[in-house]
Amino acid sequence: MHPYRLLYPMRTYLVISGHGEEANVMAADWVTIVSYDPFMVGVAIAPERTTHGLVKKYREFVISVPSLEMLRDVWIAGTKKGPSKLKEMSITLVPSKSIKVPSIKEALANLECKVVDARGYGDHTWFVGEVVGYSYREEAFKDGKPNLKAKFLAHSAWTDFVTFCEEIYKTE
Repeated sequence: MHPYRLLYPMRTYLVISGHGEEANVMAADWVTIVSYDPFMVGVAIAPERTTHGLVKKYREFVISVPSLEMLRDVWIAGTKKGPSKLKEMSITLVPSKSIKVPSIKEALANLECKVVDARGYGDHTWFVGEVVGYSYREEAFKDGKPNLKAKFLAHSAWTDFVTFCEEIYKTE
């Protein structure tokens, strides 16, 4: 087993890049918050991925938060290459508020990002994007918290995904 698997399960996201006929979607687990103010997120993308070239070209990307209902689309996005896979997916690309890269209508949330940095680390490039716009489904986020009934996805192993239970543990 490779030791990176010791960090799983990890949340699963969809990364949208390009626009028009070049629009592409890939699945990504290696996504995290980099800064609160300004709000920035980072994503690791391998150079051989179509998304890598499109993010470098347009300097924008969208991080979409999928739900369990989008699992088939997440699988296609993570296992097929190039924009042609969109024909197999049941997602709807819609205009984003602040950038030209589209968002996903069915997603629980979309974070619109402008690239502020890109650096190579081993076999991936770490793209950092400042979040310049966002959209979300109100029923998935109540009182500033995720509603676990929305079934946020996490990737636990190659073909295995989980959602979060609704039991909350609090510290006092």
